[in-house]
Amino acid sequence: MKTLRYGLFSLFAIILFLIGSPAFAGHGAASGPPTAVIEGGDTINVSGIVLDSHKEPINEANVTISVNGKEMEHVVTAHNGKYVARFQMEKGDVEKSTIEIKAYKASFKAATYTVHGSDLAQHGDHLYISEDMSLDRHLGPAFWISTVVFILAYVLIAFELLHRTVAAMLGAVIMLVISYTIGTINPEFHIFSFESAIFSIDMNVVFLLMGMMIIVGVLKHTGVFQYCAYVSYKMAKGNVFVLAVYLMLFTAFSSAFLDNVTTMLLLTGVAIEISISLGINPLHMLIPLVLASNVGGTATLIGDPPNIMIGSYAGLTFMHFVEALALICLVCMVALILFSKLVWGKGYAAGKVEDVEEYIRVLKEKYKITDPRLLTYGMAVLGFVIFLFLSHGYWHMEVSVAALMGGAVLLTIAILTEKVDLIELIEKDIEWPTLMFFIFLFIMVGAVETSGLLAVIADWILNLSAGNFVIACSLILWVSAIMSAFVDNIPFTATMLPIVGYLSTVIPGAENTLWWALALGACLGGNGTIIGASANVVTMGIAESRGYKISFIGFMKVAFPYMIITILVSHAWLLIFRPQ
Repeated sequence: MKTLRYGLFSLFAIILFLIGSPAFAGHGAASGPPTAVIEGGDTINVSGIVLDSHKEPINEANVTISVNGKEMEHVVTAHNGKYVARFQMEKGDVEKSTIEIKAYKASFKAATYTVHGSDLAQHGDHLYISEDMSLDRHLGPAFWISTVVFILAYVLIAFELLHRTVAAMLGAVIMLVISYTIGTINPEFHIFSFESAIFSIDMNVVFLLMGMMIIVGVLKHTGVFQYCAYVSYKMAKGNVFVLAVYLMLFTAFSSAFLDNVTTMLLLTGVAIEISISLGINPLHMLIPLVLASNVGGTATLIGDPPNIMIGSYAGLTFMHFVEALALICLVCMVALILFSKLVWGKGYAAGKVEDVEEYIRVLKEKYKITDPRLLTYGMAVLGFVIFLFLSHGYWHMEVSVAALMGGAVLLTIAILTEKVDLIELIEKDIEWPTLMFFIFLFIMVGAVETSGLLAVIADWILNLSAGNFVIACSLILWVSAIMSAFVDNIPFTATMLPIVGYLSTVIPGAENTLWWALALGACLGGNGTIIGASANVVTMGIAESRGYKISFIGFMKVAFPYMIITILVSHAWLLIFRPQ
């Protein structure tokens, strides 16, 4: 009950944050108190967008408008970088005035734009200024503090000095406290606001996980995972390594058409049941499966979020991804099979059964479908959810909506038929520590993104490449891979999009190849560490809740070498074949 209370309290707090957050209240810019109304005066309307050097919008930038040195209005940009200000002046004073617009924010150099009143566009008593402004990065105290806190949080996670959820929470809170204490005294120390912190949380991921955890939790009561373990073992005819290969191939294929997190939520229970029945360590089965899920998700437009972002930005279709990446992903899967044999071969051999036919009969008797009716309902709901996943682009609907709908419907059916205990499911089947870890990790990554760490890395790639295709391709691939192993690949990909877009146009022969370098690096790089991809965190979180824990270093020892292998293979592939 204690876990349930903590979980419900956390969820309730998140919802309250979102409802009360100005970040979700709309897209208009915040402004100061309205100026006094001047009868018969001229109204000056000032608007524009504040951008960074990558032409990305800057939120929460301060914009002040002064007339002849006197501040008339102060506004703050919205999340789309827009600002809107309005003030009044005495009739006829505008033409004799000099209007100054200044934009500034911590970690950026201030920029000022000056216009003479006689140059304003006019319509009736309204005068208009529309000015977009660009701010260059400035590596001040906010940058260094957020970077150091971010690294220290990862050290705590890597060496297991604290539980990863607590470490991420501590890092996020320290950044916020510094922003609101020292940052209030000196704005250069202001890393980001509470509203920006909440806005950086990808609730699509959080609610997707929650919805699928509920669906899997209900299906678990039907015995379907145990039955799948029996069928899989029967197909492999007692050969544990062949069984692992079947599961890896199925996982990779499923992840290409579902997101890899959903695939692992569905298959983790199966893998654990198979391993337990064979008497082998479930981690020897789960780690290859989660690696396979990240490889499979790389092959298509919808398999991994970075691919969706790249496809949308570059105008690449589903078939573009398949034609360019499917074959290299297949090569990576062959490498994974050989790698698994080398690393976990002895573990698989330990699960060998002498009398296979007899063991199959035992499994058939032991692992039966316990509730066919609930399973029928569950598979129907799951099938509809998968259909919505595959067609979400047509409906313009986030995948989390489909997952929550499926979870709500299936949970309602299970409760009405008295098949599932609601309290038990919420307490045991929803991995609250995993969800909270994602929330605080998103906040930390949002902080270093706001303060400029990701932009610095992107600029470094741009400057170092110097228009050379081989250097640009190599840097994009390897930096994306290493970064994605340690930070969330979604904000990093977002930062890299305009850089890769620019390089693709100025480097002869690059065309789409640099996009594939970014996709391969961002997706395959997630295999490097236990926190490199959402699927890794979810799978290992479920395994830990079942009593099978692996440390950050333990996972990295086996997964990071395979990640390096796949990036080396991808590197050679890109340079030799240059897929377009």
